[in-house]
Amino acid sequence: MSTPDPTKEPFYITTAIDYANGAPHIGHVYEKILTDAIARYHRLAGYDVYFVTGTDEHGEKISKAAAKAGQTPQRFVDDLSQRAFKGLWDRLNISYDDFIRTTEARHKKYVQDVLQRVYAAGDIYFAEYEGLYSVGAERYVTEKELVPGPDGVKRFPGDKDPPELRREANYFFNMEKYQPWLLEHIQTHPEFIQPVGYRNEVIEMLREPIGPLSISRPKSRVPWGIELPWDADHVTYVWFDALLNYLSAPTSKGRPELFDHAWHVIGKDILKPHAVFWPTMLRAAGVAPYKKLVVHAHILAEDGRKMGKSLGNAIDPEALVGEYGVDAVRYTILREATLSADSPYGESILINRQNADLANDLGNLLSRTVSMIQKYRGGVLPAAGALNEREQGIRAAALSLPERIMGLVRDLKVNMALEAAMEFVRDLNRYIAESAPWALAKNPDDAGRLDTVLYTAAEGLRVASVALEAAIPSKARELRGQLGLGGQSYTLTPAWGLIASGTQVLGGPVLFPKPEPKGEITSTAPPAQPKPQPEKKVQPTTVETPIKTAEAAPEADSDNLISIDDFARIDLRIVEVVAAEAVAKADKLLKLTVRMGHADGSWEERTVVSGIRQWFTPEDLVGRKVVLVANLKPAKLRGIQSQGMILAAEDEHGNLDLLGTKLDLPSGTKVR
Repeated sequence: MSTPDPTKEPFYITTAIDYANGAPHIGHVYEKILTDAIARYHRLAGYDVYFVTGTDEHGEKISKAAAKAGQTPQRFVDDLSQRAFKGLWDRLNISYDDFIRTTEARHKKYVQDVLQRVYAAGDIYFAEYEGLYSVGAERYVTEKELVPGPDGVKRFPGDKDPPELRREANYFFNMEKYQPWLLEHIQTHPEFIQPVGYRNEVIEMLREPIGPLSISRPKSRVPWGIELPWDADHVTYVWFDALLNYLSAPTSKGRPELFDHAWHVIGKDILKPHAVFWPTMLRAAGVAPYKKLVVHAHILAEDGRKMGKSLGNAIDPEALVGEYGVDAVRYTILREATLSADSPYGESILINRQNADLANDLGNLLSRTVSMIQKYRGGVLPAAGALNEREQGIRAAALSLPERIMGLVRDLKVNMALEAAMEFVRDLNRYIAESAPWALAKNPDDAGRLDTVLYTAAEGLRVASVALEAAIPSKARELRGQLGLGGQSYTLTPAWGLIASGTQVLGGPVLFPKPEPKGEITSTAPPAQPKPQPEKKVQPTTVETPIKTAEAAPEADSDNLISIDDFARIDLRIVEVVAAEAVAKADKLLKLTVRMGHADGSWEERTVVSGIRQWFTPEDLVGRKVVLVANLKPAKLRGIQSQGMILAAEDEHGNLDLLGTKLDLPSGTKVR
């Protein structure tokens, strides 16, 4: 691992510590992989990273779960924490620097110190309270927070049972005292809670009274917890215990200053404790607030429903990793999920994404590069000669890639950072196809060009391995090993030409073998019957010339207007041009191969014939994203089956431009 850059501030990142009352699920897995990727990117970029995860081991639910299992609470959490959680994180290559357990002495002491400090300041008082208590969330809830279940009974979201009406005497934290400060802080620090939708949600919470926070439970009812330092008959409320792990961990390592740089990564279901309870607790304790709260949405089943054992669509993380491998799981879930919206994920999505990106694009690039160096240069990487314009473009892209990736990571767009790396990989594949090294190898006069092509491909692979390492750490090292680079590590900083000529390229097994689904990872309910689709009546349109007007479309009425239903039948999609060539004996036509993604993670390639040759060369189009009429009836032009139409617009001077967008939208995005 590289030495941290002293000019960069420390980077402290945490996950939510997992409640140790049951085995981890795919939501836990996503959060840990996401946080790990962000931490790894920052390490690669030279930051001094401190990454904390762990388990939350006190509270009423754990006490009940242990009793049900016939174990003491301590023995119960020891097993789950070490075997189920820490064991799975180690298997998933989660690079945490500290794994904290709330039953550790270092944490208990810190919690009691903070409690005593806040109590001495007068912000904790004793009172009797009656209200609705959620055992699942381990807190009092309001009627407004409850939602009706399938049986019509209102529950707190995620709870199996409705809340209980409880009346008991507890200690309370005067949380509402700090409500005005917190609202102002969030409004003046827009980066404090991200994505913005969750920030707005918290602002709305703070526009209503939040009241005091009950922070203790009678020991006679909940014996499993940290005793209050001034009253041994009460134990600390689990949230006033667990949240302090973010401070107890670095403080116990002699680095309390790290908290000034803290990013917390959490799921949206625990937004209120982290965005309301936690900052007010910090304020009362005299600690500056954390830097950023990163909130992620949920992972859904492939059918778009919430996962659950009762629905038969839950994923077993252990089985998933065992079947497809650690790096395939890491990459595909990072690539498929977005923070602000619930994301479907499952076996077929994993397979489609792995085959498209990791096997076809990255793995094939490595295999063909290594095999050509072995075949044409005896396995010894040659030195590059002078770079032509195309190679200079690849070098420039490689030098700009680290900054582009880190910008996306800091903006919490990890999926787009991975896509940026894969765009670079796909461009290397296009470069090899264009350069045709197999043809260069036939002519001794082209030996210098062949050397340059082989070196460019190998060095490009090294760059790509670093750009993808945060997602596929083991396979990135394996890739470099096949290039003859051994265990050498590299930083995510602008660099080109770091592989020494004369390096012995070793090769090895296929980097990502294409898997076949075994049907063992998820147990799904019977598939829903597809809804009948309306018959498509779109008329075939010639594409010999650019489209200027919608002459081929029938008029809806005398005003030449169409209804919204007519428009809804047109399927417009963002697609990426992956190959282009002129059509023989047709001055106006180009044959394009476009790639279109689907919601299930699969990819489709189509051939489109377009009359735009007068305005664009094939080289202009490869890699460009354009708008495709995806449900146009196929037409045969010059013997080529055209599967759609590219949209274009023409100015008054006859200059043509292709419709697209300034946003780097994923291929397959629907245009509305």
